Amino acid sequence: MKILIMGLPGSGKTWFAKRLSAAIDDCAWYNADEIRTSANDWDFSPDGRERQSARMRNAADFEDDQGRNVICDFVCPTQNLRQGFGPDITIWMNTIEEGRFEDTNKMFEPAPDADYIIDSHWSEEGVKALGKTLVERYSDFDPLMPTVQMLGRWQPWHDGHTELFRRAWSITGQVAIMVRLVPTDTEANERVPGQNDNPFDEATVRRNIIEALSNQGFTINREYVIMIVPNIVDISYGRGVGYTFTEHDLGEDIHNISATKIRKRMRDEGTL
Repeated sequence: MKILIMGLPGSGKTWFAKRLSAAIDDCAWYNADEIRTSANDWDFSPDGRERQSARMRNAADFEDDQGRNVICDFVCPTQNLRQGFGPDITIWMNTIEEGRFEDTNKMFEPAPDADYIIDSHWSEEGVKALGKTLVERYSDFDPLMPTVQMLGRWQPWHDGHTELFRRAWSITGQVAIMVRLVPTDTEANERVPGQNDNPFDEATVRRNIIEALSNQGFTINREYVIMIVPNIVDISYGRGVGYTFTEHDLGEDIHNISATKIRKRMRDEGTL
């Protein structure tokens, strides 16, 4: 579960994040100032804010991939930055009308679609109760329950993959989507000769999967998890391994969907 706590400087994000993270078991917490300090990057230009958002997203995705809950508190002033961060839960600290930095005030966009809008003081007990609610509502994936695995590069994730996911999900009610950590085009020839058609990095693949499945009503960390795994090229097994291998016949129209053709079309259209 990825939680974004956003709002103007001075709105109480860090106070809220500290107490909420303590109320959620196995929860990591990343604070914007600490991340900027680690990166030694105090550039608040649009490009600097993009870099900061990417750092926060990468930290959150790492924790999420390990099956941990994670909270990130930072201004995240625009809808585009919030969408790029890809939170499961957005909490807007709408406690002040203006912050102390004029440039941030000018670019800040309200978040009326946030899951929770905090516009008054909350007690510590109230924050603790919210933590319990979030865990009960959004963290239903149980790693001890029977789970179906899907392994691939997903370059890109397409409608055929979504249909396969539906079939997989119908078997047990939860799916582990494993994303092979393949070298992108710029590094492929240097590291793994012959693998030179992977235009999307793992963060983009992850966002594509979440967007596609969200449009179909599936929620990450409830019906499925995404795991970044090594560049697996073979699955070896012995007798009585305790699991099965299932090939799904998705029909000719679905089987004819080709990621290779999609990549070619995107390059022809100039979108890749």
